[in-house]
Amino acid sequence: MKALALFSGGLDSLLAIKLIQDQGIEVEGVYVNIGFDSNKEKIEYLKNVANRHNFKLTIIDARDEYIKKVLFTPVYGYGKNFNPCIDCHAFMIKKAKDYMQKSNAKFIISGEVVGQRPMSQRLPALNAVNKLSEANGIVLRPLSAKLLPPTIPEIKGWVDREKLLDISGRDRKKQLELAKKYNLEDFESPSGGCLLTDINFAKRLRDYHKYLELTSHEIDILKVGRHFNVDGYKIIISRNKDENEVLKNYSGEIFSKMFINKPGPIGLIQKDAPENLKQMAADMMVSYTKFDEADIEIDNKIYKGNKKDKKEFAKFLII
Repeated sequence: MKALALFSGGLDSLLAIKLIQDQGIEVEGVYVNIGFDSNKEKIEYLKNVANRHNFKLTIIDARDEYIKKVLFTPVYGYGKNFNPCIDCHAFMIKKAKDYMQKSNAKFIISGEVVGQRPMSQRLPALNAVNKLSEANGIVLRPLSAKLLPPTIPEIKGWVDREKLLDISGRDRKKQLELAKKYNLEDFESPSGGCLLTDINFAKRLRDYHKYLELTSHEIDILKVGRHFNVDGYKIIISRNKDENEVLKNYSGEIFSKMFINKPGPIGLIQKDAPENLKQMAADMMVSYTKFDEADIEIDNKIYKGNKKDKKEFAKFLII
């Protein structure tokens, strides 16, 4: 018998795996990558955890599909910011369900806890996730199973329902006790992982979506740099060495790269920006250095940038 586990790297998803492994069931972890995790090393971290706890991990890259089908058109709307949590959870279950036949798994488990999250883990929300994902009783939530209707793996006797739990609410005392029992220390914080819940990232994403089509190539550049909106055109300028690498590695079709001939930032500007804005972007680039002037290369053309008071550009800054 085999189960697929939606694995986020958090304690709840790890405990769900342990509870099912305890019943002699093979578990394969599945991480559905939608691109908006705040941890730059997320996938490497998940692989390390899976290795330490003896389960296979499969990464499903669903970034473009998530953008097209969920992010901007959620059936159940958003949370406080740009987080379509109910639709997001249902989407991840659908992706796991699509993978089930290839993996020879019989059901899916999730670390969701009734009442833990205000939008996505209330009982009506869990019912909405089940309906939207069309999972038809194959999703088992081991931490709260006794508070929920029996699922197919419980009804068919694949899983002993009596060995499952009845955890609810936001108090994590029981989970922490279980973590000690299983000697678990390598798990992520239960909050702050998804950038779609971040107010500043949400503001940046809304402004971007107002003017441009988002693809998976633009997700990482939305996470870094100073973002400017000048008459509906986007200019992005890095703030440090790490951000230089992100912008330098951009491989999409929407932006051109801006390179300075002296130590300083790397920038991006929309390819269809008019010449006067490219010149402004060159001045911006120099203004974030210690130099008074420098050459800025944009699409093999050189612009002479001159340092100006950064206050001149502040009105265009998104955050």
